Amino acid sequence: MQLPNLKNHKANILVVDDIPDNIRLLSTMLTEQGFEVRKALNGKLALTACQMILPDLILLDINMPGMDGYEVCEQLKADEKTAQVPVIFISALDDMIDKEKAFKIGGLDYITKPFDGAEVILRVKNQLQLRALQLQLQEKNVLLQQTLDNLQSTQLERIQSEKMVSLGQLVAGIAHEFNNPISFIYGNLQYANQYVQELVNLIKIYQDEYPEPVPRIQQIIEEIDIYFLVNDLEKLMSAMHRGSNRIREIVMALQNFSRLDEAQMKRVNIHEGIDNCLVMLTYRLNKTTAHPNIDVVKDYGNLPLVHCYPGELNQVFMHLLNNAIDAFEQLEVSNDKSLTINKAFENRHYFQSNSISPSINNPQIRIHTQITDSQTVKIAIADNGRGIDESLRSRLFDPFFTTKPVGRGSGLGLSISYQIIVQKHQGKLTYISSPETGTEFMIEIPIYQPEI
Repeated sequence: MQLPNLKNHKANILVVDDIPDNIRLLSTMLTEQGFEVRKALNGKLALTACQMILPDLILLDINMPGMDGYEVCEQLKADEKTAQVPVIFISALDDMIDKEKAFKIGGLDYITKPFDGAEVILRVKNQLQLRALQLQLQEKNVLLQQTLDNLQSTQLERIQSEKMVSLGQLVAGIAHEFNNPISFIYGNLQYANQYVQELVNLIKIYQDEYPEPVPRIQQIIEEIDIYFLVNDLEKLMSAMHRGSNRIREIVMALQNFSRLDEAQMKRVNIHEGIDNCLVMLTYRLNKTTAHPNIDVVKDYGNLPLVHCYPGELNQVFMHLLNNAIDAFEQLEVSNDKSLTINKAFENRHYFQSNSISPSINNPQIRIHTQITDSQTVKIAIADNGRGIDESLRSRLFDPFFTTKPVGRGSGLGLSISYQIIVQKHQGKLTYISSPETGTEFMIEIPIYQPEI
């Protein structure tokens, strides 16, 4: 809001009256007091004058031909530009009903004819002083709001920064502690498998050389079911190898997600960051009492390395994916709803309904990436969950606003994500959503960014 400079301001007063003598009298009195005075002989001219130069005060006659003062005042108050201009009615009528009507439609004071010069000047100065104080208050409110916005932005930035450092240190510490023992296990499993295989081969040779074991050995063979033991041991060693390899993948994902050594902008593989987040969220994607298995459909484009803050971008991916999973935990299985949900992706920005068949019984998260002609990359993360209620959408990116139960959401995730994408990466974070048909968040950031 633009506010006038109140210092050294010479008040501009518009006098509206259909009698020229009245205008001359009022103009003379006000000019002698150092005010700038403009004149209008009827209501239409008064409205035009207000649009050309906004007055600080209007002296408005009630009884005028064509358009009376009441109508003029109503139009002034209906216009956002002139609504705050103070109006003092002037009239020969001194009836209480006329005064009541004048105040009801927005007049701030009432002067009766014939004029008393001292009274007119006093009332005009009082209203101008009140208007000046009002403008000063508005100016202070604007400055206060700007200060509050800056404080919230700084506070949010600090929270986000501290959160990233704490999260990164925690994740890196866990990954480091896991890395040594799992590397030992993974590295020695191949030798253990080799030793077991050699022992099994030795047992087979004994069986070939001594096909008729003594009774005691035969009893032990039957008790331990050696044939089952040998077959199951091979399967067990294979399962242990797969399990340790899975733990190694998770540790690597944790290390890549934390990226403590990558606080500055770097050129990174976006898909690698998304995949690392999915590895860490595997436990949430599996079947629970709240939802069946959540399928993740990847529709990755051929992206170049992208110049970005990798750790913070990973945080955005993690939050959007967590939100998509949360969307399924409040759904109730219903055949009627399933019919509606099946149309979830029909009108999506990136996804076509013939490539995916979403339903409550088939929860899906789809991730689409592509490069654009304007040298940006787009990442879309969509779910066929419950969608975002329309009444909440205007506040979705507000700090500390959350729709989740107490203890489950801080209201910082989307706000921080918006700052990371829009402010730190000069990009865009938008979404489309329909109740009961799901939500799609779209990230767009430049491939190349200047070093800051």
